[in-house]
Amino acid sequence: MPDTRQLLARLSRLVSYPGVRYQEDVEACATDLGRIDAAAQAAFQPFADDVRDLSIEALQELYTRSFDLNPVCTLDVGWHLYGEQYERGAFMVRMRQALACHGIVESGELPDHLSHLLLLTSRLDDAEAAGFVRDSLLPAIDKMLASLEKTETPFRALVATVRLVLVARAAAVPEVHHA
Repeated sequence: MPDTRQLLARLSRLVSYPGVRYQEDVEACATDLGRIDAAAQAAFQPFADDVRDLSIEALQELYTRSFDLNPVCTLDVGWHLYGEQYERGAFMVRMRQALACHGIVESGELPDHLSHLLLLTSRLDDAEAAGFVRDSLLPAIDKMLASLEKTETPFRALVATVRLVLVARAAAVPEVHHA
């Protein structure tokens, strides 16, 4: 049975520029979600249905229109957290170091791209993952979802699914409140 870590690794490929095995990952992700989380599977299904019959070229065009041509909808987590402020550069440096530490090879995307950070989250221990999800990923994804509200794209359902899976990953460790 797949676990949340494996699912995050698969989702990292779905938020990447579509390649030749993209449709296989969509189908496998739908199956995995059905075994792990009914709510996430329900959130994912509109995405799977909308992209099922698209060619790789059509998927690539849709991805580019959704994320690359509209900077408000970027999948760069640091941009959503810090904009163009200095802190984004520091965040990217920390992410590049974390990726290297966990053996994650960067693609052509920046180190703060959601695809990289989902893969990183899949490799962090539960406590590290929970803090990273709560402090960085969820605030950024909430902004991504707000920007995707204004567009006609099936990728909104994918990002909403990612959010649900991350919430489940963070729930593995209860939040600690210090007095």
